[in-house]
Amino acid sequence: MTGPEGQSQIVAWAVNVTMALTVLGLVSSFVRLIRGPSLPDRVVSVDLITVLAIAIAGLLAITHTEPDFLDIAVALALVAFLATVAFAWYAERSTELRNRDRGGAERMDETDGG
Repeated sequence: MTGPEGQSQIVAWAVNVTMALTVLGLVSSFVRLIRGPSLPDRVVSVDLITVLAIAIAGLLAITHTEPDFLDIAVALALVAFLATVAFAWYAERSTELRNRDRGGAERMDETDGG
């Protein structure tokens, strides 16, 4: 009742089902990435794609009994964290700039209206 790598049939079945569901999630995330409609939606979908890629690397480590895939998963997690922090900084900065521009436009209206 064990597979070629010493895994039981139940574990092999569970990994196959999980891989199929993960790929389904990846496809739906790519659809959200393409359709948008806003930048935060696209960033969340890229973050989800990265998480699903980490899951696939973990599943491949289980399937092939190769721990090197876990190194790839850790590297992807670090890159995803840095990308999320960079987007948060960008979103905060753009919000500050928009608010500053609105404040300047309102002051211009007040001085022109006299």
